[in-house]
Amino acid sequence: MALLRAATYEAIETKAGADCMNADIKFGAGHVAPQAIAKTPALSAIIVNYNAGTLLRGCVDSLLACPLAVEVIVVDNASHDGSLDGLPDSPRIRVIRNTTNVGFAAACNIGMQASSAPFLLFLNPDCFFEPGAVATLLAGLQSDDRVGMVGGLLVNEDGTEQGGGRRAVPTPWRSFVRAFGLHRFANRWPKLFYDFHLHKQPLPEEPIEVEAISGACILVKREAVEDVGPWDEGFFLHCEDLDWCMRFRQKGWTILFVPDARIYHAQGACSRSRRVFVEWHKHKGMVRFYGKFFRHQYPGALMWLVTLGVWLRFGLAAAYLTVRRLLAGVGLKRG
Repeated sequence: MALLRAATYEAIETKAGADCMNADIKFGAGHVAPQAIAKTPALSAIIVNYNAGTLLRGCVDSLLACPLAVEVIVVDNASHDGSLDGLPDSPRIRVIRNTTNVGFAAACNIGMQASSAPFLLFLNPDCFFEPGAVATLLAGLQSDDRVGMVGGLLVNEDGTEQGGGRRAVPTPWRSFVRAFGLHRFANRWPKLFYDFHLHKQPLPEEPIEVEAISGACILVKREAVEDVGPWDEGFFLHCEDLDWCMRFRQKGWTILFVPDARIYHAQGACSRSRRVFVEWHKHKGMVRFYGKFFRHQYPGALMWLVTLGVWLRFGLAAAYLTVRRLLAGVGLKRG
């Protein structure tokens, strides 16, 4: 696998277990050498953290409760909320501190190069596994040689299914349909107004092949990553998961949605204080994603119109969020 682009580390530390895991860092290329560990783990869980607060501890605890031999690698993107201080002391946990926020994709790559297991679990810090969910995901991944990626059932606090856990690829047209609510007509004209979010469809009783899953929880085979390549660091936040799903499928790897692997996801909990910033990178990622995979289907002026539509949508979203925040501020002052 090619070396990653330059990334700056402050430290790699092991929680209460320097004798079990020792990290060696090579600066400049951003490469982390293979780890010396006392026992080869079955699975490496890579959590990208940015000011997740107490959610990070809950995520890590749910992994440590797994009976599998799991190494937990927390890649912190320069958090300043003390979330790392709440981590338990365990030789199974390592923390990589980035001196700047390098983005989700780059942080995943950093964690991946520090890992040692044949199976890699990429995880948001606001995810919590139900008992047995990790093992169920792993069983799905090992169900066939060509299965390279799996995801589970992402649910809200009230138990309802979230939209991104199983989905079709959001092409420019499908995104337009979703943005303007035209997916409501999918029952009448399913091919024209197809909704790329599949959570409104009946929950399957067994694992099924899908076009894409959510980057909040992705389990992959290392051999598949070696074939496909690492996360595209041109994406800072959002759409990097769609990019990876597209590239996995282009290489012939199957993506499975495993409904019996249940994961609670406090969606958006880590981004509520910077919503315009998140929307900016989300829409920037959309432009990159469309240009990378759909330029031939939307040549010339069509892609220009797609790009214009994305940025117009960002402008509306940013204006709405800004006004809402101002009104909330006024309300607080009056209160």
